[in-house]
Amino acid sequence: MDAITLPRIDAAPEDIAGALFAGDTGSRGKFLVGDAVEILGSWETPCIDLTVTSPPCDNLCNCNGCEFDPKSMLSAILHVTRPGGVCVWVVGERINGGRSLTSFEHAFIGRDVGWTVHDVMIHQKRNTPFMRSNGYTNCYELMIVFASGKPGTFNPIMEPTRRNGWETAVHSKGPDAVNRKRPVRLRKETVRTNIWQSAVGLGGTTTDRVAFEHPAVMPERLAEDHILSWSNPGDTVLDPMCGSGTTCKMAAIHRRDWIGIDVSERYIDIARQRLPDPQMPGDALA
Repeated sequence: MDAITLPRIDAAPEDIAGALFAGDTGSRGKFLVGDAVEILGSWETPCIDLTVTSPPCDNLCNCNGCEFDPKSMLSAILHVTRPGGVCVWVVGERINGGRSLTSFEHAFIGRDVGWTVHDVMIHQKRNTPFMRSNGYTNCYELMIVFASGKPGTFNPIMEPTRRNGWETAVHSKGPDAVNRKRPVRLRKETVRTNIWQSAVGLGGTTTDRVAFEHPAVMPERLAEDHILSWSNPGDTVLDPMCGSGTTCKMAAIHRRDWIGIDVSERYIDIARQRLPDPQMPGDALA
């Protein structure tokens, strides 16, 4: 799938999708090369159900000389998001010389431009390489879940419980101080907490070696689980700073339409190489 430059689209949501995906076969998706704020700002009607993205951390990644403005980007994403849509904003921060608190600032910026801060989640990196000589190892980044109003989709990820089946439990204790017990059935599964863990590096983040030609690769499992949680098959998923293309790859695997935007044609080329084989069934690739 070739990258294209699309500076402007003036159309209704279904016409925007038609213009983006015209001529595509198999996976409905498109890469756009350019300034995401300008591209998204030109769309006149919301057409995005979910955004999963990770902005540059404190301008440490300065691609093509562009400085990152979180307010403009968050406003542009909200502009194209349908009511009930979600934006997952995975953001780290500089820790050397004192924490920059960028991730917290972005949460306030998003709220101030009109997003609802639905949740502040934690991505814990199991094998983080960032050791510190004068403090505890930094092993997390924030995942801010913004919503346009209230999330319209939530498919909770379930995890097995450590204890399940029938057990005897205390259910009341009267004035006589006698414990009264009854059998209760513990659930086999429970909803995952908002602290998610994943390994990083080759084999953890991804097995795609080409992805590491980008300096900051989002773990595939992280993007995948957010896509499964906040969208349904056929929804449109956006990554306006798609970098190595993890969000686009996982959206294609799980039969979501997708749009990836980046200012760098080199990164778009990396992302294109990571797309799944269109001949394979969607969920079979997961």
